[in-house]
This record gives sequence, C-alpha cells and structure tokens, in this order.
Amino acid sequence: MFNDKYGLTQAVLDGRKTMTRRIVPQSVVDYYTYEAEDPTMIDAARFEIGEIVAVAQAYRYITTYSCLRKTAGWSNKMFVRAEYMPLKIRITDVKVERLQDISDEDCLKEGIYKDVENGCVIGSPFRVPFFYTFYGAISKETGRELHWTTPREAFSVLIDKVSGKGTWEANPWVFAYSFELVK
Repeated sequence: MFNDKYGLTQAVLDGRKTMTRRIVPQSVVDYYTYEAEDPTMIDAARFEIGEIVAVAQAYRYITTYSCLRKTAGWSNKMFVRAEYMPLKIRITDVKVERLQDISDEDCLKEGIYKDVENGCVIGSPFRVPFFYTFYGAISKETGRELHWTTPREAFSVLIDKVSGKGTWEANPWVFAYSFELVK
C-alpha cells in the first residue's frame, strides 16, 4: 500500500517511485540483535526479490463493476482484494539499513522529485536571472506542492507524514525494497 494523501500511488504509476521503505518490527530487531555487518535480518523481510505484489487502490478508481460498489473496498483500499488489482510491482532488490542512511539518489527513487525554478535576484536593479533547484512532494490535503532544498530534507518530512511524526528522528531499521512496475 502506498500513501495516496501524498501522491505516492500516482508516483508509482508515473515511474517516479521505484523504492519503498518499511520499518522493521522491533520484535525482529530484538530477535536478530542486528549488527550493521550481519546480513541475517534480511531473512525476515516480508517480500523477496522476484515476488510480484499488488498495489492497493480503491475499487472506484479501477473498475465500474456495480457489484463492487456495495463493498468497503469501493472507497477504502484497506479492504480490497489483491487479485482484483490491475497495478502490480515486482521486487528487484531488498536491503536493510537505518532510515537516515538513505542516499539522495534513493530519496528520488522514493518519489521525491527534483525541479528547477527560474527566478530573479531579489533587490537587484537589473533583475538578474538565476536558477535554483528544489525537491518536492505534493500534499493531497492542500493540493499544494511542498518544497525543500535537499532530497533528504524532503524525504525526512515525507516519511514523518506517512509513518508518523518522529519517525525520521527515531532512525529505525528499515527494509528498503526496490521495485519495477509490472505492465
């Protein structure tokens, strides 16, 4: 499941999101007593390389079958059945790391986008043009784009919105899944 509030399902559809992180349950961390060099925790990952996984979407966005309108899945993707989902991804890689170890490149794979704006130097009598780069995500709450100066800054805010305030600061162990859209 990808968060629709911040356009992450759409980012998968658009090919902008090709990676996702899922917090490793504390019971798994405790069981493995993980050290950075210990590869065994990856055995507890929910998904394996090569596995094909359905991407949840509310039925109203993918079908016109009236019989599904009477189900909870019509407007809430929490209640849909995987076999009815047309959008699927294939897991291409799995790694385990601390959340804050994410690279700028991986932030972009998480659906953060890079953009360049053309502006003018404030206070210049000549209106000297300049270009600045920002990284963003879209809030469905407000419909506004949200901008930050680095991919990590954008991702840290997004992960707190998606997984709960304080997630970035807690720096939990995560399974980082790379995937591709299955057509």
